[in-house]
Amino acid sequence: MHWQTLLVEVAAPDTEALADALLEAGAQSVSIEDADAGSATEAPQFAEPGAVLRPWQRNRIVALFDPDSAPAVALDAAVLASGCDAPSAFRMERLVDRDWVRATQQQFVPIRIVEGLWVVPSWSEPPEPDAVNLRIDPGLAFGTGSHPTTRLVLAWLARELRNANGERGDPIVLDYGCGSGILTIAAAKLGAAEAFGVDIDPQALVTTAENAARNHARVRLFLPDALPAFCADVVVANILARPLIVLAPLLSERAGRRIALSGILADQAGEVLAAYRDQFEIGVAGEEDGWVLLSGDRR
Repeated sequence: MHWQTLLVEVAAPDTEALADALLEAGAQSVSIEDADAGSATEAPQFAEPGAVLRPWQRNRIVALFDPDSAPAVALDAAVLASGCDAPSAFRMERLVDRDWVRATQQQFVPIRIVEGLWVVPSWSEPPEPDAVNLRIDPGLAFGTGSHPTTRLVLAWLARELRNANGERGDPIVLDYGCGSGILTIAAAKLGAAEAFGVDIDPQALVTTAENAARNHARVRLFLPDALPAFCADVVVANILARPLIVLAPLLSERAGRRIALSGILADQAGEVLAAYRDQFEIGVAGEEDGWVLLSGDRR
């Protein structure tokens, strides 16, 4: 079955009204894109909290229609119903049906983090069955092991937990902003006495619980307000620079011995370090593709 895609460039003030009218006129779905994407005038719409974003100057509406529809007729009806100016031009494309689940899964393959530690999608077979294999299905949460920030923390956890001093006992680990649960589960499988995962998104906790069951890993999961009062031996947080700065008092209070912070671009490291230096002997512990990992010991 070949779906039909209608692509219309439209002035910014008319975009929302025309998109809604296209849905009313029979479109199965509608998305809005930056018409200048890929050019020097592209305006990214994803940034850290507090960043100022530039609105798109030229928008492209992408409307999906079933094979038996008449998209051009629907566009005329949508223009009339919305009161928007008629677009000067539009184009049609044919969308060939395919196995989207299989196509998506092919983007994620087993990833070797360090010797003896792999991240393996739930639908793949482990390349090294005897290794510590983290079987992950990201679901709606962040954390497949493919991003440098996640790999940096996983490698750090492997070193930290495998080299833990036996006299101190196995550490308690707190993963703040657990997402898919990949770091929480890694801590549990690498020998943590207890592994706690915290996230503000309830769906992330659902995904973490499912992944923990898939890995036969015992973890404890909480929303921030429900987290019991305790001090973890090790705190890890793979979020973004600005939230890490805001959370510095909370994370510092929770970390009894060591802390590891990720989700930080290299040019943001100084500001994040400054937020934690009063409590930790902290510095850059790893770098990959412009992202850095900070780690430190309690003063």
